[in-house]
Amino acid sequence: MSNSNRQRARRVVIVGIPGVGKSTVVSKVVDMLNAMGKDPRVVNYGTVMLEEAQSYGVKSRDEIRRLSVEKQRSLQVHAASRISEIEGEFVIVDTHLFISTAEGFWPGIPLDVLQALKPTNLILVSAASYEVLERRQKDQTRFRDSATKESLEKELFAASALLYASSAIAGCPALIIDNAEGDIEGAAMRIIGAIASS
Repeated sequence: MSNSNRQRARRVVIVGIPGVGKSTVVSKVVDMLNAMGKDPRVVNYGTVMLEEAQSYGVKSRDEIRRLSVEKQRSLQVHAASRISEIEGEFVIVDTHLFISTAEGFWPGIPLDVLQALKPTNLILVSAASYEVLERRQKDQTRFRDSATKESLEKELFAASALLYASSAIAGCPALIIDNAEGDIEGAAMRIIGAIASS
């Protein structure tokens, strides 16, 4: 990569709680960057963790949350190390800010993972709790833990708090994007405005 490309390189970590529509928004961002003549590289943190977790006999991303915290922690660091080696003008990391465990919310991007990823942008895709609840109930492709509007409001609050804490640690901007029902394009355009404006 040339020096000019290295200066413009963006390592964009896009996060959101399960069911918020994050991966759909990421796909739209990629489409828009491609239309602008860019060549974004997208990596799903959960997929990389699953590849690492297969040595524990794990067969799906939902099973990762049932591993011990110590095993999950080890997987996070190994996955971050692999992801940090990916180069490109726009490297987009699709992940979660925390994992909900029996012990509580476990950071998905703790200090050493943040240090390995070196994000230039941290973006949280959010939505109203009732929208997230409806999306989770409609998604038959995943085996999600049961949730209520109240529990989702706690998850959304935890996500925004962790976003700002991660931003302070990583020394990069934090942005919250609302993914309102029927406005995926608008959410993606706001992300493009933040990461591709210069």
